[in-house]
Amino acid sequence: MKIALVGYGKMGKIIDEIATTRGHEVVARLKETPTAENLNNPDVVIEFSLPEVAYENIKTCLENKIPVICGTTGWLDKKAEIEKIAVENGTAFLYGSNFSLGVNLFFALNEKLADLMKNVDEYSCQLEEIHHIHKKDAPSGTAISIAEGIFKHNPKFEAWKLEETQGNQLGIFAVREDEVPGTHSVFYRSEVDEIEIKHTAFNRNGFALGAVVAAEWIKDKKGNFGMKDVLGL
Repeated sequence: MKIALVGYGKMGKIIDEIATTRGHEVVARLKETPTAENLNNPDVVIEFSLPEVAYENIKTCLENKIPVICGTTGWLDKKAEIEKIAVENGTAFLYGSNFSLGVNLFFALNEKLADLMKNVDEYSCQLEEIHHIHKKDAPSGTAISIAEGIFKHNPKFEAWKLEETQGNQLGIFAVREDEVPGTHSVFYRSEVDEIEIKHTAFNRNGFALGAVVAAEWIKDKKGNFGMKDVLGL
């Protein structure tokens, strides 16, 4: 495949290496705003940029009928608009708050545990995410996805909030520390014990590989998708 990379920071460079190793041609490596010209006619765009520019980046690519794999978090108030643009232009959009295979298995485990705990009132729930100090948004998109998985199965929670859980608002501690790639934990605490599930990323390679696998999967598809579709979860 011909792949254009929109956003060429640490993640973009690792995706570049993995895509090339898997036999793909990277036809654009953009730190600037994408255009029909500088994208160089790719089969797919992989977008890892910044929250403030993600919407316009994705919109431009979709309007040029190029499928987009997006891993940028912190802009999701406009996600419904992007999904509409993808359909209107007869192309495909796939958003992942986290492309790691392990994290997506963790999402499924989190939903299963939330379903088991929904009627056990002795336990309170709390989330924690730890990321490197350069991360722009808080909480992480992955933590929000974890919270949404809990909402699906536990009606006592209606929204998330930063810091501690209060009433029907599920708390997320967002910690920024050194060069941590990403650690996410879900705690269920009672007066007598604690249940914890945790995912720890050792580096960014798992995220990058998942993004390339998603790009391979989306070829010739139309519509809006997520990593659950790619992995059949």
